Amino acid sequence: MRKVVIAVLTLTLLVSCGEQGEKKEKNITVTGKQQIAVLQSELDKFAPVKLEIGQAISEKQKNVLRKLVEASDVMNEIYLRQVYVKNPSIRTRLETSADPLDKAKLALFNLYKGPFNRLDHDRPFIGTEPKPVGANFYPEDMTRGEFESVVKDHSDQEKAFESPVTVIRRKDGKLVAVPYSLEYKELLTKAAGLLQEAAAFADNETVKTYLQKRADAFLSNDYFDSDMAWMDMKNNMVEAVIGPYEVYEDGLFGYKASFESFITVRDAVESEKLKMVARYLEAMEKNLPIPEQYKNFSRGNLSPIVVANEVYCAGDAASGVQTTAFNLPNDEKVREAKGSKKVLLKNVAKAKYEKCWIPITNRVMDPETLKNVSFDAYFTHTLLHEMSHGLGPGNIVKDGRQTTVNKELKDLYSTIEEAKADVLGVYNGYFLTDKGQFAKGFGDQLAATFVSGIFRSVRFGINEAHGGGNIVIFNYLTDIGVISFDKNTERFSVRLDKAREGFTKLAKALLTMQATGDYARTKQFVHTYKVIRPQMKQALETLRDIPVDIRPVFPEI
Repeated sequence: MRKVVIAVLTLTLLVSCGEQGEKKEKNITVTGKQQIAVLQSELDKFAPVKLEIGQAISEKQKNVLRKLVEASDVMNEIYLRQVYVKNPSIRTRLETSADPLDKAKLALFNLYKGPFNRLDHDRPFIGTEPKPVGANFYPEDMTRGEFESVVKDHSDQEKAFESPVTVIRRKDGKLVAVPYSLEYKELLTKAAGLLQEAAAFADNETVKTYLQKRADAFLSNDYFDSDMAWMDMKNNMVEAVIGPYEVYEDGLFGYKASFESFITVRDAVESEKLKMVARYLEAMEKNLPIPEQYKNFSRGNLSPIVVANEVYCAGDAASGVQTTAFNLPNDEKVREAKGSKKVLLKNVAKAKYEKCWIPITNRVMDPETLKNVSFDAYFTHTLLHEMSHGLGPGNIVKDGRQTTVNKELKDLYSTIEEAKADVLGVYNGYFLTDKGQFAKGFGDQLAATFVSGIFRSVRFGINEAHGGGNIVIFNYLTDIGVISFDKNTERFSVRLDKAREGFTKLAKALLTMQATGDYARTKQFVHTYKVIRPQMKQALETLRDIPVDIRPVFPEI
């Protein structure tokens, strides 16, 4: 083994200072060994956990899963290219290097799917180049104004430019929209073939249909039929979704979808328990705290709820912090026709709760609040969060024209949407408690449990949509007295006598911003509340020894 280079190297560390998170540079010298230790400490923020499926799987189902895992690895390859244009070359250099320092960098690179620390505002840990705001969906030298000018002057190109499944490239000095099916043709052709092979093993016709249609979509760039087929899957043990979905990576406009996959096995018993919530979908929409004209009854009322155990995940779903649940598809046309499907990953949720969540809440929350904290409330809020993504404004009218919330709120959309889903998760919990679907007092348990979990989410970084949405909620609820801080004990508490009213007030504010598509107002709101204040910063400092999240060790199939 090659010896570690002991020669003194210089690292530039960024040290936080000030309420607004201002930064100053401090040069310190460290050896190669010390650099490896720093990288290892970053990796250790993610506790390795072996995921268990916990149920029997037939040989045919195993064959389907194995092919889907292979296809998922292709999603990793595409996603690497979406995140940063230099990712493939950086990985090749690290993989072919014998230097132990490069091996340490490679481990973190593979975790974050690139050279940027997702827990530290995408700060580079390899090289010094900052991450492009628009990732690799747009030319690095393209400005927002240039993009908007093309769309304004060439209305015939607007749909292609704003499509979630195109990239923007320069050709002969001009911006052009290139379909994913062309940009990633070689990789998508490979993935399509693997999906067809998986379909051949499937003994469930609805699974077979989805996989075949999704294979076709990879080549045609039209995902509508396959999204519809995913919604129609039933009586299936294998629950998988693969393709371009979330727009978090696009920090410039929030238009472009990243490739990902979730390969799971259904937990039929737990799924049956949660069907009750789906029956209240329309009632929850009616109960939203906004004027009637803003409520959305045009979406389909089919809202399957699935509890599953994760077998594998890839792409955007595997870039650092792990997903506990997802609500798909995001296409408003599909949602209007079919609704959306909520999938809760129980083995992932349990691992997070035990490894990260409980140690954090026990350290920062006061004893009275902790009495109302439970895994049941944590897991139920996750469900209600995903349900709530399907509620509220989607297609809207602004200035007399049809548009969508996503299009109008642009780069702010993901933060506001995640905040909305979290707030409505508690708001709808109170509603369902009133309806007798949860035990008396469960709404307060949801409020206390969710607020207690904010500290874990904020550690993901507030530039990430979930962490950003959570800090917005925390600061807003603090300002109106729902959350309080005891200077003597240095612990936080939830004022349950004010919680329901506070969550209702915030739900109304977030939903109204979405319904009106008011970018300027939303920007001011985010600017006001998306900050790390001193008390939160102090609390986060005390949590450094607790893992931020888990690093799944996937089960063998």
